Amino acid sequence: MNTSAPALTPTTRALSWCLHLLVVGLLALTAVRAVTGPLTHAGPAVALAAGCGLVYAAGPLLPRIRGDRRAAAWWLAAVGAVWLGLLALSADGVWVAFPLYFLQLHLLPRRTGLAAVAATALAAVTAFAAHQGSFSAAMAIGPALGAAVAVAVVWGYQALYRESERRRRLIEELTATRADLAEAQHTAGVLAERERLAREIHDTLAQGLSSIQLLLRAAERNLPGAPENAVRHVGQARQAAVDSLAEARRFVAALAPPALEGTTLADALERLCATTGTRHRLTARFHLAADPVPLPTAHEVALLRIAQSALANTVRHAQASTVDVTLGTLGDRITLTVADDGIGFDPARLPDPDPATGGFGLTAMHTRLHTLGGTLTIDSAPGHGTTLTARLPFTRPTGTERPPAGPETRPTTETRPAPQAETEARP
Repeated sequence: MNTSAPALTPTTRALSWCLHLLVVGLLALTAVRAVTGPLTHAGPAVALAAGCGLVYAAGPLLPRIRGDRRAAAWWLAAVGAVWLGLLALSADGVWVAFPLYFLQLHLLPRRTGLAAVAATALAAVTAFAAHQGSFSAAMAIGPALGAAVAVAVVWGYQALYRESERRRRLIEELTATRADLAEAQHTAGVLAERERLAREIHDTLAQGLSSIQLLLRAAERNLPGAPENAVRHVGQARQAAVDSLAEARRFVAALAPPALEGTTLADALERLCATTGTRHRLTARFHLAADPVPLPTAHEVALLRIAQSALANTVRHAQASTVDVTLGTLGDRITLTVADDGIGFDPARLPDPDPATGGFGLTAMHTRLHTLGGTLTIDSAPGHGTTLTARLPFTRPTGTERPPAGPETRPTTETRPAPQAETEARP
């Protein structure tokens, strides 16, 4: 009987009922044999058998005995006392010792339970020998063997139970750890996606909106004195809005940048330079310093975004008249260089990133390249312009000779604006 377990499993519940039935069956057998046998005091024997059964039945019904070892010990003492009285009247009561072993081992501490089992076995052997009027080794074998079997079964069960509990706790810990890991991965994924979207929005929509703002300012200054220039700036602002809308739709559709659809990175950079030179008072030139090499889409997107952000910074801050964008190779790396002749700055004195004021570009460039295993270097000084170089690793196709990295292999794209456009001051 499992009177101290906090929660019975189907297996332990079945074992408890088996033990109950065993006790009741052995007491009933003792009572029947007392009535049908040659005992002269059958009445008291039956009464003690019934009393032992009643005292035993009180154990499972008393809540205190289920959780208090002291109360369980007193209950066992009461059952044992009544059983000793029955044993003194009938030798058949010796068989009740076997279920008592299990009760004592289960409800009492290990040492106390072992001592109680030994005392019960000794009482059973002594009483049986007294009823037989003699003692032999065979009389001790039954109770002793039953005690040994009970000890082995109960201790083995307890060891299995402890191992089962240890594994259950381990499984719960692993399950909790797995849930925490899944939550951490989900959080990391959300943060990474937010960072990616922040870079995408900064390099595309924010730059497009900034360009629209500059063009509309130029149009406003040309009114009413030069309406034809104002109309031209408004048209360019409208085209910038169309491009920004295409980028916004790409976010929804999760496709590659529209500038790279159906074309190469070199062509996209060439168009970017042409568009920048057309919209702003700036000469933007593109140079392809090596034969084109196949790049993963992620590499092409990163280089295009870096070029967009770098040109936007040049327009807004550098006060430059010329900017050169060069795409080439250096060993096993693809290189993108954006060099202007503007006012320059001190890279060591850059302010901390602040998306509210637009100071997010260089951080986004570094993050993009670091994610793909690349590097970003900035060479600038006040009054000496700025050169930004992005390098990304790539795998050169097998059997392809390394192209020279020196002279240009395609014409330079140069776009000069109309002289009426005004230079935007650094904000």
